[in-house]
Amino acid sequence: MALTLSDVDRFEAARSRLEAIAYRMLGSVSEAEDAVQETYLRWQAADVGRIEVPEAWLTKVLTNFCLNQLTSARVRRETYVGQWLPEPLLEGDPMLGPAETAEQRESVSYAVLVLLERLSPNERAVYVLREAFAYSHREIAEILDLSEAASQQTFHRAKKHVAQGRAQAASGGARAGIDEAAARRVVEEFLAAATSGETEPLIKLLTSDAIAVGDGGGKVPARASAFEGALAVAKFLRGMFKPGQAKRDLVGGSPDLYATTANGGPALVAVVDGRVFGIMCLERTPEGIVAVRSQVNPDKLERATARWAAGDFGTPVVSGAL
Repeated sequence: MALTLSDVDRFEAARSRLEAIAYRMLGSVSEAEDAVQETYLRWQAADVGRIEVPEAWLTKVLTNFCLNQLTSARVRRETYVGQWLPEPLLEGDPMLGPAETAEQRESVSYAVLVLLERLSPNERAVYVLREAFAYSHREIAEILDLSEAASQQTFHRAKKHVAQGRAQAASGGARAGIDEAAARRVVEEFLAAATSGETEPLIKLLTSDAIAVGDGGGKVPARASAFEGALAVAKFLRGMFKPGQAKRDLVGGSPDLYATTANGGPALVAVVDGRVFGIMCLERTPEGIVAVRSQVNPDKLERATARWAAGDFGTPVVSGAL
């Protein structure tokens, strides 16, 4: 059936929420956009006048499409070249969704998005809907065709898995809350150590069990396995930030390095001629930096580049690096 302008407006009013749900579910902007588009096509084909609660109907269609995508994504990621990391979103991106509560901010943090990859599709769906969007278990049960008790059990199981992963990564310490000014200071301190040419300043910033991992998607060189331990990570970072013509050739010039936030946490952004070449997300706890995760797959940086061109992210901390 043809949609009326009012029907289209209804969908557009829900679009930002649907995109935010899909991004948390899938960890990929392009996949999230595809999920929302598929939801629109199904809305277009439905007898909209018979749908009593459009928001619930749209959420159910979107979530179930995402569940199917997660199942097939696991198969695709088994053949992915190197490490698979979520697509980071720069500060202010509307796809980050609501950020009024600590739970909402935590649910879209880069570290938690990485941990959500370990959950089953149903666990991930229940966690996202409950923790980030405050859906009741009754509503979630209707969306996923579960009993309310099953929704509660799935949520507690998912939350336990995420909490265990956070505890392991942070050596038992809680994640420190951080604002944009504090995030910038973290990145500036990190950059000063990384560009010093010495490992010792970096080791002081890292926890003893720190890790470093990168996602190049087979298009940009990135180590297939993570570096583990402060010394190994420090040596890797020292080499990464050491200037060299081969690196400039790879990057396409001498990048400017900026301090900002991505997914609510400290992030270093490398920009070459207006193009975001890489985003390095720093996971920091009271004990120090516990993880350095670098996204350099160009397919996962297109939205960041577009947002960079449209926004004002200040002046670089380091100009013409490498």
